[in-house]
Amino acid sequence: MTRELTLVTGGTGTTGRRVVERLAARGAQVRVASRHSACMLDWEEPSTWAPALAGATRLYLTYAPDLAVPGAADTLAAFTESAAAAGVRRVVLLSGRGEPGAQAAERAVRAVADSAGVELTVLRCSWFVQNFTEGQFAPSLQAGELALPVGDVVEPFLDADDVADAAVAALLEEGHAGRTYELTGPRALGFAEAVRECAAAMGRAVTFQQVPPAAFRAALAADGVPDDVLDLLAHLFTEVLDGRNSRTTDGVQQVLGRPPTDLATAVRRSAASGCWA
Repeated sequence: MTRELTLVTGGTGTTGRRVVERLAARGAQVRVASRHSACMLDWEEPSTWAPALAGATRLYLTYAPDLAVPGAADTLAAFTESAAAAGVRRVVLLSGRGEPGAQAAERAVRAVADSAGVELTVLRCSWFVQNFTEGQFAPSLQAGELALPVGDVVEPFLDADDVADAAVAALLEEGHAGRTYELTGPRALGFAEAVRECAAAMGRAVTFQQVPPAAFRAALAADGVPDDVLDLLAHLFTEVLDGRNSRTTDGVQQVLGRPPTDLATAVRRSAASGCWA
């Protein structure tokens, strides 16, 4: 008998590459698909979908830049239809907390999955710790100052390794079909406090500065960040970071039977691996 094949979209991204590593470690057959992988998958080019999906029975579904962007729900519904037609029977969808647009995309995927008899699990996640260690904030932390248009709001930052562990559990194990898990870290921190934790892990001073949204956008635009990314960041900082997501959850415990990883632990681990070197 041949092993079942899991397609990992965004397989070179923050959670995708971690999912790939864990699936491979468990002996699963994996195909990586992204715009820059050997198996190319471009959301704007439906002709790339069928080759990526061929032979797959499981799917880790992520969408860039974000499920909340206009058109994401329609694109993901169409892709899920293609996946079901190709023989995919189980889907794990990466989503975000507190984003009405993302939840609309969840509903669109779920409607197709339910009608096609496909098992769907949704991982609805808070902000990743890895934004500080390997994402868009990391260069500023290296330079010694992070300036963002956010004040005292707190966020239960989530370790992407916990997301990957949860995704692999939902892909390979029974009992997760039909579930939506809200995944958070174990405590809610302000961005200034998160930066202090990062500075402690780095062993040097890093400051946090609150800046007006217009100044933040202008600085990014001057660095060549495209308008669609600027619009997404404005959405995240003005809508998602308004306090609606400050509550912690037991989602990681539900899926994995263990507590989530604290930000301080995650950044110390990343620092030891040289993330800010």
